[in-house]
Amino acid sequence: MDRAVESRLSYSDKEGHHHTVDLSPTSARVTIGRSPGSDLLLTEDDEVSRLHAVLECVGSHWTILDDGLSRNGTFVNGERLAGRRRLRQGDSIRIGGTKIRYLEFGGALDEATRMGTDMPDVRSLTDTQRAVLTALCRPYKHGAAFANPASNQQIAQELFLSVDAIKTHLRALFAKFGVGDLPQNQKRVSLAERAMRSGIINERDL
Repeated sequence: MDRAVESRLSYSDKEGHHHTVDLSPTSARVTIGRSPGSDLLLTEDDEVSRLHAVLECVGSHWTILDDGLSRNGTFVNGERLAGRRRLRQGDSIRIGGTKIRYLEFGGALDEATRMGTDMPDVRSLTDTQRAVLTALCRPYKHGAAFANPASNQQIAQELFLSVDAIKTHLRALFAKFGVGDLPQNQKRVSLAERAMRSGIINERDL
């Protein structure tokens, strides 16, 4: 049976305080708005309607719905939402003046199947490769919405290895995770996302 992905909403309020909301498949429905009964309550944002948008778990995936619920609209990756839309890892949601990042930390079964042979088995990684991968993903701890993967220098300092050694391990990981052909500036982010989405690295590791 498909299970919903382990997902989270991450956002900062007007005072700069960071908040996260875990999305549990047992809840299946999360309301967003200014109403006191909202699951994600945005009382300080005057552009948010009392019931602005709804997140619903459909099958094994989270979707967002704004079917005329809000006065000012809901935007996903800069596009105004019309009806329902499936959310994907890293989607940026704007509700009023509040920007929310949607994060996934483990893939649903059909997503894992789609990745297929691009995803290695955790047993195929050496202890050092897994340590490098964990250090690479560490900035994403606690669902940090706008984090960047750790640099080679940061990983080297954490693991007491040389930068050249880290580069060698990363090249091997790029190949194992099927991101070796991506542009250089996309490889690290894609590697971190695939590692967390597949469940090879989870938040407990970070």
